[in-house]
Amino acid sequence: MAGPMLIGFMAMVAFNLIDTYFVSKLGTRAMAAMAFTFPVVMVVFSVAFGLGIGAAAVVSRAIGAGEHEHTGQLATHALMLAVVVLIVFCAVGLATMDQVFRALGAEEDLIPVIKQYMRIWYIGMPFVVVPIVGNNIIRATGDTAMPAIIMSVGAGLNVVLDPLLIFGLWGLPRMELAGAAVATVIARAVTFVLSLLILHYRKKMLVFAIPRLSALWASWRRILFIGVPACLTNLLATLLMGVMTRLVAGFGEAAVAAVGVGQRIMHFSEMVPAAVASSMVPFVGQNLGARAFGRIRRALRFGLTFAVTWGAISCVALALAAWPLARLFSDDPAVVKKIALFLQIIPIGLGGAGCGMLSGATLNALHRPILSSAFRVVHVGLLVLLAWSGSRMWQLNGLFAGGMVSNVLVGAAAAVFTWRMVTRQARSAADRCQATDASPEVEIELI
Repeated sequence: MAGPMLIGFMAMVAFNLIDTYFVSKLGTRAMAAMAFTFPVVMVVFSVAFGLGIGAAAVVSRAIGAGEHEHTGQLATHALMLAVVVLIVFCAVGLATMDQVFRALGAEEDLIPVIKQYMRIWYIGMPFVVVPIVGNNIIRATGDTAMPAIIMSVGAGLNVVLDPLLIFGLWGLPRMELAGAAVATVIARAVTFVLSLLILHYRKKMLVFAIPRLSALWASWRRILFIGVPACLTNLLATLLMGVMTRLVAGFGEAAVAAVGVGQRIMHFSEMVPAAVASSMVPFVGQNLGARAFGRIRRALRFGLTFAVTWGAISCVALALAAWPLARLFSDDPAVVKKIALFLQIIPIGLGGAGCGMLSGATLNALHRPILSSAFRVVHVGLLVLLAWSGSRMWQLNGLFAGGMVSNVLVGAAAAVFTWRMVTRQARSAADRCQATDASPEVEIELI
C-alpha cells in the first residue's frame, strides 16, 4: 500500500519544489515572499489532511466491519463537510492577509508581493481541499494507486505551467509570483475533477441525494471525532512553522529564503515515512473493524523500523548533497550557506520525525486522536523552547539544532507509547480468542 502512496506524496512534494525552483529564478526577494506563504498554505493543508484522516478512518472501519451500505453516505458527507470548512477558511484568509503576514515578520514592502500569490491561492482553495479528502477516501478502500496517479498528473501539469506563467513564455503574460499561484490552481483543479470522477464512476461512493440533517450530522460527528484532533494536531505543526518563520526572520531575508528552500527539499525525505504512515490509516482501520490487533502490531513494528532506517540514510545523503543542492536554488552566497546549514543539521532528526508520523497515524486509526494530539502539543512546546534557546546561544545553528533534538525526543517517546498500547491490545484480543475457543484461523490472525 505504501509504494503507490509514496509515488503520490513525492509528486505532491515535487509540486511545491517545482514552484520553489522557478520562483528562485526571480531572486531572493521572491523566494522570501514564497517562504512567508508556506505556514499559511500549510494551515489549509493541515485542515484538509485532518478531515481526510477522519474520513479515511471511519470509511475504512466501516469496510472492515462489513458495513458497505454506509460507505457511500460517509464519503459524500465527508466531501460536503470539506466544502463548508473551506468556504469559511477562504473568507477569513482573504480578509486577514495583511495582519497575518505582518505577524509572521514580513516587511511592509514585501507584503504586496506575498499578496499577489495568496489572493489567487485562496480563491482556488476548493481545488486544493476537496481532492485531498477525496484521495483519502479512495485510499480507505485499499486503492492507493489511483490517488498516486491523480497527484502525479497534477504535479506533471504544474511542471509545464510554471515556467509558462511565471516567465511569460509562448506569448503568455509574465505573471511572476502570481503565475506560480495560477499554475497551482489550474493543476489542482484537474486533480479535483479526477478525484470526483473516480469516487463516482469507479468506487460508486457519491450519493446524489439531499441528505437528512440527522444522517448528515451523524456522519459529520463520526468524522470530526477523529478529524478535529487530527486538524488541531496538524495546525499545531503549522503554528510551529509560523513561530519558526518568525524566529528565522530575525536573521534576515536571506535566512527566510534559505529555510523555505530547505523545508521543501526536506519534504522529499519526509514523504517516504509519511507514505508509510498514511497507509497505516486504512490498514489499521480495516483491521480494527475486524479486531485483528496482531496484524496491526506487526505493521507498526515494520513501520517504525523502516522510519529509523530511512532517517539515517536520508541524513547522510542530505549532508553530502547539501552544498550542490543549495547552489541549485540560489546564486546568493548568504542564501546558499544557510540552505546548506539547514540540510546538515535538521535531517539528523528525520528518524524521530518518521516515528512520530507512524505513531500519530496509528493512534488516529485506532480512534485515539486525543493521544495523537497530546504528543503533538508536547512536540510543539519542546521545539519552540529548544529552538528559541538555541538561537539565543548559537544563532541560526542553535535554532536548527533545537528543532532537530525535539524531533528525536518526541518521536522516540511516541513510538514507545504506541508500541506498548498496540501490544497490550493484541495480547488482550488473543486472550479473548483463547477464552472463547476461537478457530485456529482467527487465533493466528490475532497473535
